[in-house]
Amino acid sequence: MADPVLKTRFQVEGMDCAACAARVEGAAARIDGVEDVSVSVMTGSMVVHHVNTADLAALENAVIRLGYGITTKHPERHAELQGEAAHACGCCGHDNAGPHGHDHDDHGAHHESQRTEPGHAAHDYAEDDNAGHVHPEMEGGWWRTVVGMQTLGVGLGIVAAYALGSLAPDAERWLFLAVMLLGLAPIAVRAFRLVQVGEPFSIESLMTVAAVGAVFLDAGEEAAAVVFFFMIGELLEGLAARRARSSIKALSGLVPEAALLLADGVTREVAASALVVGNEVLVRPGDRVPCDGVVVAGTSSVDESMVTGESMPVTRGEGASVYAGTINGDGVLTVRVTAPAADNTIARIVRLVTEAQETRAPVERFINRFARYYTPAVVAIAAAFAVLPPLLDGDWRGWIYKGLAILLIGCPCALVISTPAAIAASLASGARTGLLIKGGSVLERLRDITAVAFDKTGTLTEGMPKVTNIESFGADRDAVLRLSASLEASSSHPLAKAILAAADGAILSPVEDGKAVPGKGVIGRVDGRELFFGSADAAAERTQPPAEVLAAVKRFAAEGKTICLLLTDGAVLGLVALRDAPRPDAIAAVADLRRRGIATVMLTGDNPRAAAAVGRELGIDDVRAGLLPADKQTAIKALQDKGLVVAKIGDGINDAPALATADIGIAMGGGTDVALEAADAALLYGRVSDVASLIDLSLRTMANIRQNITIALGLKTVFLVTTVLGITGLWPAILADTGATVLVTANALRLLRPSR
Repeated sequence: MADPVLKTRFQVEGMDCAACAARVEGAAARIDGVEDVSVSVMTGSMVVHHVNTADLAALENAVIRLGYGITTKHPERHAELQGEAAHACGCCGHDNAGPHGHDHDDHGAHHESQRTEPGHAAHDYAEDDNAGHVHPEMEGGWWRTVVGMQTLGVGLGIVAAYALGSLAPDAERWLFLAVMLLGLAPIAVRAFRLVQVGEPFSIESLMTVAAVGAVFLDAGEEAAAVVFFFMIGELLEGLAARRARSSIKALSGLVPEAALLLADGVTREVAASALVVGNEVLVRPGDRVPCDGVVVAGTSSVDESMVTGESMPVTRGEGASVYAGTINGDGVLTVRVTAPAADNTIARIVRLVTEAQETRAPVERFINRFARYYTPAVVAIAAAFAVLPPLLDGDWRGWIYKGLAILLIGCPCALVISTPAAIAASLASGARTGLLIKGGSVLERLRDITAVAFDKTGTLTEGMPKVTNIESFGADRDAVLRLSASLEASSSHPLAKAILAAADGAILSPVEDGKAVPGKGVIGRVDGRELFFGSADAAAERTQPPAEVLAAVKRFAAEGKTICLLLTDGAVLGLVALRDAPRPDAIAAVADLRRRGIATVMLTGDNPRAAAAVGRELGIDDVRAGLLPADKQTAIKALQDKGLVVAKIGDGINDAPALATADIGIAMGGGTDVALEAADAALLYGRVSDVASLIDLSLRTMANIRQNITIALGLKTVFLVTTVLGITGLWPAILADTGATVLVTANALRLLRPSR
């Protein structure tokens, strides 16, 4: 029997570019017992799938030898690493200490729900003499990092070399050589380390060969300029990558650290992380809500823009849900906690997006495979240009110079980062507006959707009945509603809640001898009269309703509504019709999908009459009702057999099999945990229109990736041609690499801006 495959998540400090991720992945993959490795620059994380016998201590040491910090929670197996010194990455501008989480799970499920275990561990990493540096955000600016100071030092050194060289021309060569060595030293050290661990084709190695070669060609001035531009490029890469990361990290900062716990009429300040389900907290005007919860007292406007993307504050009163991190307006709210801090809205967004960024889209996997062959091929081409043409024309110096420039042009950093940068930015942008996507492969597939299969209750509809009609036959409408609500006042049935909500503000009458008739309705004495309020069938058992009442019952039933009759002494006083109403945006959302040429289908377990009524209102022609979970799954397969790429939208346990079977499973955010775990994506705020938003985000992302690949390969092609023709030399060649990387990352960051 094969050993089970486990999963361990590491936090890797110091990665700011695609080359960083590639070398960390390569080091981890060479450890015996490691099955698969996924490294994310944007989240600074590495997920390793491995057998139980894999030596994770050796893996950590391999990453440390590369110059990166690595942390994970292994108190027993990795105790020997506690306090061990590690090196910082000299190319990136990070320190090496930081908390993280990890988990172990069985691996292999198609729809995997990853959970980060509570508890964090961190190692204290010492700075490397050559490459250690302090995190710029901790110290206030990039210029305080070692790489920042080195870049400034080399830049000032070049200026000084020019100035002193004009005064002492004979010393100019040596001055530029000294400046070049000052900047090249940490780069060469990293190149040597990478060669030792089997990474000979890194940008550091190519850079070192090109700079040293330029010195031997008596081009020390250009060698210094190349080193300087290389350092600027890596500094900019680091800043751009940190900006992409901060978009999600900033979400965590939305939740306040403290909360006002309300107990026995007294408030006291406690840590928000200490709140448990059932606690009640006081939220003052201007405070951020410290938890997910339900308002139990008070009314106020709440600014939810940072969570839902809605620009206008919304009114939240008793019974309304509020989200952690939103801002209370002008009223005082008492909120009952409904989710622990580790599982509130913000925490779920951060966790799901972080885990999603650790998975790769097919296009990213293709580009990474391409890059493994691309760099050695570039080295071979550069060597050919340096050696073969001089055999014909004898210009060794000129062709070797061009070969060194081709080395710099050939680095695949911009190409490799083109996809993960765009995907990370899109996942972060989607999360800000409640679109949670479980990975790049899902994001890529969303653009291909040709059919959407909706559940009805809780997906297309709000999942709770509302009073739609009140008909009076023996009393006025207000009296019908007031008497019905009086009878239902002590019930917790969904229909009772809907009637009480409709009668909000009415003065209810006391009920004598009130009791429920299971499955039929309620009876009681109100204002001296014996009343019954219940279903039309139960009412028909007590009296024969007149023709006009039967006609109204038939009309409302045809509209898919639930009908309740109010009786007294065998006479019908009135009728109340209720229905689970469509979500406010459902009609426009379905119409939008149809305009795009996407087929819409309703798959529901509800009765055919109610389903058909909702289908007609929303414009869905293909309505299939009375379905069991297995029937929904079969319907999805039938659509796929027709060649359609199917997205299934649902929120209940009975939707889970269909969600897992569909090409894309999308859960409504208010749904069950089972539905959320089975799905590939979630609409956190229950907007039907967000289905189209998911598709738009996918289309924007893939267009951005195509742009990035064009930028990366286009710049390299231009500089390759101009180098061979002798138009450009070494220092413009480095712009083909670092410049393209910065442009690609900046272009990807445009996806962080909302599209609407």
